Amino acid sequence: MIKIRKFPNAFTILFMLIGTFAVLTHILPAGQYQRLFNESLGRDVPIPGSYAHIDASPQGAFDTLMAPISGFYDPATNIIGAMDVSLFVLMVGGFLGVITKTGAIDTGITRIMMRLKGREIIMIPILMTLFALGGTTYGMAEETLAFYGLLIPIFIAAGFDALVAVAVIFVGSGIGTLGSTINPFGNVIASNAGGVDFLDGFGIRLGILIIALVIGCLYVIRYAKMVKKDPQKSLVANMHQKNIDHFLSHNTDNQDDVNLTATQKCVLTLFAMTFVIMIWGVSSLGWWMAEMSTLFIFMGILCGMIARLSEDDLINSFVAGAADLIGVALIVGVARGIVVVMEAGNITDTILYYAEGLVADKSSILFINVVYWIEMLLAFVVSSTSGLAVMSMPVLAPLADFANTGRELVVTAFMCGIGTVLFVTPTYGVLMGGLAIGRVSYIAWLKFIGPLVAFFIVLNTLMLSLGAGVLG
Repeated sequence: MIKIRKFPNAFTILFMLIGTFAVLTHILPAGQYQRLFNESLGRDVPIPGSYAHIDASPQGAFDTLMAPISGFYDPATNIIGAMDVSLFVLMVGGFLGVITKTGAIDTGITRIMMRLKGREIIMIPILMTLFALGGTTYGMAEETLAFYGLLIPIFIAAGFDALVAVAVIFVGSGIGTLGSTINPFGNVIASNAGGVDFLDGFGIRLGILIIALVIGCLYVIRYAKMVKKDPQKSLVANMHQKNIDHFLSHNTDNQDDVNLTATQKCVLTLFAMTFVIMIWGVSSLGWWMAEMSTLFIFMGILCGMIARLSEDDLINSFVAGAADLIGVALIVGVARGIVVVMEAGNITDTILYYAEGLVADKSSILFINVVYWIEMLLAFVVSSTSGLAVMSMPVLAPLADFANTGRELVVTAFMCGIGTVLFVTPTYGVLMGGLAIGRVSYIAWLKFIGPLVAFFIVLNTLMLSLGAGVLG
């Protein structure tokens, strides 16, 4: 009997999925919906009932090999895929490299641990709430990649493991997506595409947000306490010493006389301001990857100059920091390659057409739960919240009229569906990137997040059924 010694690497999983969907382009019939341009959404949306078969476009060996490259940038259409996100990741890495070189981070971590001695656990609910607020209000996702390098050393120095830090960031922001209230990239676009006001269904989504956040915080706190009490119970115990060596440049124990210099205080102030400016720019000025990347380059240079780093030290530390995240940048692009294969093979609309058939002629409670599971299935391969909203809502939302169900509940089912799956899908670059930064294996993450995702599924099913019972 052949023994599998370890779970496949993240890259292996993604390449296997690309190959699988390339094979499906030879099996599933090709088809497309007719589309009309929606001025308010600024893009074409499918017309319900207009699906028709078209000539097949099976993806061959070369097309499959090209998919990860096209995931970054498609030279045939001049469409930028994940290139901007990957560059953002590298710029964040360079920025963190410069900050680390100044010594301000290590000294700051030491001071935080001194102040929170015995109370480190309170960081978890506070930070998770902040990330959840970011997720529910403006769809915080890719931006979280900038926080891993900051928080992982702090949590490791506090006696936890890297998985706790990853969970605080990703579960926090993920719960915000799951319970989106005014997320412009989620329920606003979905509501617009479905023909309802984005505030309709606000109460149910807010209820999901609050319940999920409370249970999520308790779940992460429970794991963190267990790891602190017995590090061998950590799901990443095999990486314990390696992570200490990687994320902490020196031992922070028994350094009660460590003080921040005036220069280091200035650097840390600019460091914090960088994230504040980033959030303000995204939420108020419409910034995205290019603007955020520029911010991190500029602030990295500014912090290096204030710390009086030499020209070589500044440049070399920036390049070294970017190099640390090259694997993360590559994962983001490769994950996008799955969508490239599906769209090139014209099977994305075919899968959506099958979904349309599944929800026809169902009772309101059954209908909304089938929609929820369909959205989870679709989200597994289309992990873009706005992209899936525009693709699925014009087709699924009108079907609610025949099931005596409010369209706003379909929007809620959509947010619950994609919000659930983003916790586990390997096609989501933000998840795989965060795990790569934290040096957490995908299988360790699944072991950790599995019970919590099961709870979210039960919670969503109950809330959607309650909503259908009231509105039906």
